[in-house]
Amino acid sequence: MTQRLEEHPLSSPVQPIPFDRITAEHVVPSVRALIEASNAALDAIGDDRSTPTYDNTLLALERATEKLEYAMGVIEHLESVATTPDFRTAYNTILPEVSALWSGVPLRPALWQRLLAFSQTTEARQLAATPRRFLDKTLDDFRRHGAELDEAKKEELRDVDRELSQLTTRFAQQVLDASNAFELIVADEAELAGLPASALAAARDSAASKGKAGYRLTLQAPSVTAVLSYADSADLRKRIWCAYNQRATEGPLDNRPLVRAILALRRRKANLLGFRNFADLVTQDRMAKDGKTAQDFVATLSQRTRTAFERETAELFEFRRQLEGPQSPPLEPWDVGYYSEKLRRSLYDFDEEELRAFFPAERVLAGAFDVAKQLFGIRIEPVGDVPVWNQDVRAYRILDHDDSTLGIFYVDLYPRENKRDGAWMHGLLNAVPPTPHVALFCSNANPPAGGKPSLMNHREVETIFHEFGHLLHHCLSKVPVRSLAGTRVAQDFVELPSQIMENWCSEKTALDTFAAHYETGAPIPAVMVERLIRARNFRAASAQMRQLGFAAVDLALHIDYSPENDGDVNAYANAVLQRYAPTQFPDSYALIASFNHLFSHSVGYAAGYYSYKWAEVLDADAFTRFKTEGLFNQHVGMEFRNHVLAQGDSEDPMELFKAFMGREPRLEPMLERQGLSA
Repeated sequence: MTQRLEEHPLSSPVQPIPFDRITAEHVVPSVRALIEASNAALDAIGDDRSTPTYDNTLLALERATEKLEYAMGVIEHLESVATTPDFRTAYNTILPEVSALWSGVPLRPALWQRLLAFSQTTEARQLAATPRRFLDKTLDDFRRHGAELDEAKKEELRDVDRELSQLTTRFAQQVLDASNAFELIVADEAELAGLPASALAAARDSAASKGKAGYRLTLQAPSVTAVLSYADSADLRKRIWCAYNQRATEGPLDNRPLVRAILALRRRKANLLGFRNFADLVTQDRMAKDGKTAQDFVATLSQRTRTAFERETAELFEFRRQLEGPQSPPLEPWDVGYYSEKLRRSLYDFDEEELRAFFPAERVLAGAFDVAKQLFGIRIEPVGDVPVWNQDVRAYRILDHDDSTLGIFYVDLYPRENKRDGAWMHGLLNAVPPTPHVALFCSNANPPAGGKPSLMNHREVETIFHEFGHLLHHCLSKVPVRSLAGTRVAQDFVELPSQIMENWCSEKTALDTFAAHYETGAPIPAVMVERLIRARNFRAASAQMRQLGFAAVDLALHIDYSPENDGDVNAYANAVLQRYAPTQFPDSYALIASFNHLFSHSVGYAAGYYSYKWAEVLDADAFTRFKTEGLFNQHVGMEFRNHVLAQGDSEDPMELFKAFMGREPRLEPMLERQGLSA
């Protein structure tokens, strides 16, 4: 390229981020130049012969890779939401080079010796609490990533990390490609009997967008959920269920060999670093502290849930027999969602599709923003004329009570073929106040269709509040050390700020602030809210066992699985998952081939999926303060903001929880909320 590096839109953190100017051709030259600059800065720290100080060691270390970290955050984001073949090629080109730099930082002997020298100074011994935690965690992190290995093992570790980054990226890309490779065109609407009008409109619009007649079903979440919940045709449900749960298992997109290779590399890495298994490696600096504690937590919760789970499974089959006669066949996996929805309607006179009319996307967003305003003393306003990566993306600003800007964020709600599935928050700029933070959250909700706005079901509403909770954790951080700021906390603590926000989606007082009919503006009727609340714990044990199954297979793969003793990894995983399932899986079941949480990142949620339930214990317990002292009690809200949201990882997470609650967490509030405490 003819541009100088400083003219590249990825060369340095700027606000607003110039998404309109970032192209595939910027990626490789910009990142390579930033790698070179980072290497030079890291070398300079190690080569410095002056007296080591906080500024010329720890802060210098943080600044050495700041620009590269920012650029890669933006690039990784665009690869997730607006990828193209050229962009993917560029991303795959630089990824191993960046991975080599990250994994090599703790392996620099001169840098490690410089940090050790500083740790022994009088200044280090007199550091205030947050800088001292930064020093201690940096030293621990370096040790856990190989600083004390000999040179041969350091080189081996570099190779492992480089290969892990390549394989996990390929895993994620193949899930996306396999998902996009599937479509089912249905010509006759009669074959879609049972689907709600919103799903029919979305399928019709999807077909039209491809220049096709009829209805187009895909493996994007809104399409899959609608079919499995409402389609009367068992054959159609089976076809979609099988396609979804066998993604990335065929031909060049088969991810199962990648799963085996990723697990082997993770085992090798853990053993190199002196850990028994990968779970012990990644949980050492989390609340669980080791893999066995996480497994014991999952086992205890499973035991507390199993009796209710088995009762719910029997009740669902008996309900089918009541509908279809005593000769009804056993339930298949593609039947569970369908009959569950029918049973819920019969028990609670509650059709979740009826709620969609009261949850237009714009009002849901406004509702989440209003809850944050009332609780945390902030306000949110739209930002116009800023570059975005897609025309549907919106930008907003978070203002504090004194009108200072705390953060800028973006919202990307709808699925696209160049966007990965699921929902997530991504911090693009972790700043030190008063510089504003920058972040975004994405979902894959039903897009506007049939002349109607995007209308959400209740689970999608909870998803918006959940990801917005992560975003608040990022943007309300006041930690003066960037490496300890925002969501950079223990993974089994990071879901507390997100999951606690979901509670306001089922409270009448909160719903009245935003749930209104998209045509008439009428508030959501009290009777519908009552039915929603009654139905909230419908099959709660089954939902919990599903999540515990994911956590159990994750930990089993990263602690217990041995290819020599246990054979085929897919069969092993299915055997674990089967213990938590209400129906028998077919032999072709291959969830792990598309399990992005575990295999699309070098670490990600690997050996950490348990953290969703761990954090749910924290959130249910913490929410009892709001239930007791007032749903919109700003004193309680500000205490949560000050003790949790603003603190990042500046203190041990258990101490932050205790500062808010006055004690350690209890399991009972979660079980009581689910109706499972008996």
